[in-house]
Amino acid sequence: MALDVKLGVSTWVWTSPFNTEEAPALFKKIADLGYDAVEIAVEDPQLIDTDKIRAELEKNGLSVIVCGAFGTSRDLTSDDPELQRNSLIYIEECLKIAKELGSEFFAGPMYSAVGKARMIPKEEREVEWSRAVENLRTVCEIASSMGLEIALEPLNRFESDLVNNVDDVLQMIEDINHPAAKICLDMFHMNIEERDPGLAIRKAGDKLLHVQVSENYRGTPGSGNASWNEYRKALEAIDYKGVVSIESFTPENKELAGAVCIWRKLAEDQDTFARDGYTFLKNWTTENNIEN
Repeated sequence: MALDVKLGVSTWVWTSPFNTEEAPALFKKIADLGYDAVEIAVEDPQLIDTDKIRAELEKNGLSVIVCGAFGTSRDLTSDDPELQRNSLIYIEECLKIAKELGSEFFAGPMYSAVGKARMIPKEEREVEWSRAVENLRTVCEIASSMGLEIALEPLNRFESDLVNNVDDVLQMIEDINHPAAKICLDMFHMNIEERDPGLAIRKAGDKLLHVQVSENYRGTPGSGNASWNEYRKALEAIDYKGVVSIESFTPENKELAGAVCIWRKLAEDQDTFARDGYTFLKNWTTENNIEN
């Protein structure tokens, strides 16, 4: 039985920051490769013209996921109220973009700034956790007012000291205590932090809104040592019917590559990355015995 999902790919595979002018050529390429969906990474909301992008999505028959980018100026856990405010403003802008483009949720590690990984006292961490919970409850109220949800993404220990695995994100959702708070799981981070990725997916259950995939080294799906059969079995077990989207990053943008620590090319070129990734994932959705 085929895994009943849509296959998607992130704009980060090719470009950063994504902007409206890139949509016609990039969306046509993504559709021609066979993908059902595009995951738009919104780094700067001012670069996004939703009317024009929605038209290109419709022209190419693509559904859309909107995800966020949380640098040091966007931090819901910060001691600086201005940084918290910046993050809330940015998230609300992204929620509006998601609504206008037809996405049902906004995804990403929006609880804190990416790269905030420190050894701090338990009391300080509890304060930051509480700030994240309180601010995300506000985010959920905004999202709910638009008919949307949020998908919180755990990051590995080198990129966050707050939410690293499915148990962490489930605890955060419990503390937020709002029906709009849900989960995004990224295979790259799971391969580092989860003892049993399949069990992690099962724990997420019906709270899982979005799945991002790449190999253990951020490379093309099927080219590394990720446990693809276990992921598939777990997604089948929870009857996941959303998008499975490749998230990796172009090494051509030096600032982005440096931020995600990609120091070498991961494929012959980014088109080859996306083409081979699609071929593997298409087989993975229908075959029960993918290697690994």
